[in-house]
Amino acid sequence: MKYFDYAATTPPFEEVITTVAEVMRRHYGNPSSMHRYGEDADKLIKRSREVCATALGVSPSEIVFTSGATESNNLAIKGAALQYQTRGKHIVTVSTEHPSVYEACKQLTNLGFEVTFLPVDEEGHVSAEQVCAAVRKDTILVSIMHVNNETGRIQLVHDIGAALKKQFPRVLFHIDGVQGFGKLPVDIRGWQADLYSLSAHKLRGPKGAGLLFVREGVELFPLLSGGSQEQGVRAGTENVPLLVGMSKAVRLAGERQAETAQRMIEWRERVAAEVKTIPQLRLNSGEEAPHIVHFSYPGMKAEVLLHTLEQLGVAVSTKSACSSRLAEPSRVLLAMGRNEAEASGGIRISFGDEHTEQDIDELILALRQAVAKLESLERWKR
Repeated sequence: MKYFDYAATTPPFEEVITTVAEVMRRHYGNPSSMHRYGEDADKLIKRSREVCATALGVSPSEIVFTSGATESNNLAIKGAALQYQTRGKHIVTVSTEHPSVYEACKQLTNLGFEVTFLPVDEEGHVSAEQVCAAVRKDTILVSIMHVNNETGRIQLVHDIGAALKKQFPRVLFHIDGVQGFGKLPVDIRGWQADLYSLSAHKLRGPKGAGLLFVREGVELFPLLSGGSQEQGVRAGTENVPLLVGMSKAVRLAGERQAETAQRMIEWRERVAAEVKTIPQLRLNSGEEAPHIVHFSYPGMKAEVLLHTLEQLGVAVSTKSACSSRLAEPSRVLLAMGRNEAEASGGIRISFGDEHTEQDIDELILALRQAVAKLESLERWKR
């Protein structure tokens, strides 16, 4: 079976697996304890924070460790909303955001906040002008995803950040960076981001670990009450093995980004070109994120094509892994103007640094065979 669902999760680096196991075995102390075991664990946490900060080009004091991107996004959005609600109760985001942003914003509407979900064009883009036009006197936060997790569309976060901070310097800017880091260059300072979310398991790190960059001077209302861990922003005993494993994955992904991206761009272009030659398919992604190709088979349920490909030895995805078991059409594709048939037949192929040219050859062959098989069945039914 060939695995082409790296946008959902990734196999950990062997170095990460070894490191996590070693830390679990040798450094099981509570980082908050004052004895040697605790101090050794605390040193590992501090070192992990420094490694992640270096990879992101920020200060260690600006890194808050979490359990993953869902918590990071919720902490950024709800934490900012609750902390700064005396300034206003309006948030701006985009209709194609990941569920952990989209649903967090919807939940805040039940607490008296107003949320503007900006529309996108047929390519999935939103402009800096749109964002700034939506900002009001009571706007406290703008949240934009760098790379869309379904289609791979890249939002121009540099332009958005520059325009937003020039006109509305007090409005916080949050970027969901989960699908971008390790595939594209990241410039948190240059983007003028106040908050930036990351998840380890998208970077060949362990599941259950993530981080949130919180710019110095920004305060967040803690979502978890308890101890004073993570500068009082995120209570709870730190998961030392996973955080050490994440720091190693972040470092490796950052160091290999340019080389990895170049190979994946070649694979993306090959697969996208093949999709364009198959009349039954419609390409939904463009030449943007290196690791994602997304297309629709209008009139065919995505699950049918997915399982047909699986029978041919290829594992792909439909929409966001967080929503893939839901029967509804893709919210992202509908927002891009696709009809219900197209939005119900979306397939996402996502690459990783372990793939080879032979893997891509096998993927293309399986795609041709799967579509031919399903088309033959459709003709027989008619």
